[in-house]
Amino acid sequence: MKLKKMHWFGIIAGAIIMALDFAFFYANQQMLFFLMGISLGVVALPFIIGFAVESGKSEKINEMFLEFTRNLAETVSTGTPISKGIINMRKKDFDVLNPHIEKLANQIELGIPVSEAFKTFSKEVDSVVVKRAIGLIKEAEKAGGDIDFILDSTAKSIAEVEKLKKERKSAIYGLVVQGYIIFFIFIGIILVMEFKIIPLTAGAGGLGGITSAGQDLGIGFFGGGGSGEPINPEQFSASFLYLLIAQGFFIGLVIGKLTEGSLKAGLKHSFIMMIAAFLISTGSKLFIGNP
Repeated sequence: MKLKKMHWFGIIAGAIIMALDFAFFYANQQMLFFLMGISLGVVALPFIIGFAVESGKSEKINEMFLEFTRNLAETVSTGTPISKGIINMRKKDFDVLNPHIEKLANQIELGIPVSEAFKTFSKEVDSVVVKRAIGLIKEAEKAGGDIDFILDSTAKSIAEVEKLKKERKSAIYGLVVQGYIIFFIFIGIILVMEFKIIPLTAGAGGLGGITSAGQDLGIGFFGGGGSGEPINPEQFSASFLYLLIAQGFFIGLVIGKLTEGSLKAGLKHSFIMMIAAFLISTGSKLFIGNP
């Protein structure tokens, strides 16, 4: 992904927040980490939006290419050569594909072979579905077969693929919601352990009998070194935070793979969950207090 003005604005704004954070709250660790999370969120937000926009654009490209292929198949079926049909297509509106189709038609008008023009077209559009479809069209054009039948079959294939994608996305939408709910319940459980359960054991000599058993092995429990030292809740704070961030990262990737069939699509979910986990964890220490 190329960095745009939106991304640079987020990076600069995040850097400013980070600099002010260190300048004014360096001595206040809780506020320092909370504002650090906000600055990371500001930096990540444009990238999350970029991923979402790119995903929507890709879907629109596939949809418009389906329409383009159908129109081209109808034109070729009337006896019009495919090159002439493409030139005629540039007069129609295909939304996000308009500049690419215009360039494709111009290249063909200049005498560039259809196969080479299509090759350039597929590289610029950068869609897996479009690349596969153009591969079929190029081979059919080279072989000199029934090109209108090939175009019609390609259009039907693209339509079927897009239909299956939408059905899968619709069917798995409930799982996405469940994934987010489960993740935030997991955060709640971790916070209850950190602020309620672990502090109760602080004066219990390292969880009582468990530490005594650890002493027999000379290892202690949770770093107690076998001396029966009480558990320090601070020791768990960083570990819980790392656990939440790791959980958010991998759940996000799984959600992206299930819904859109791509780990890259899951990065936006990972960013959202990781930042949410960091802000909730550090914010709870800031507003509730250390365990």
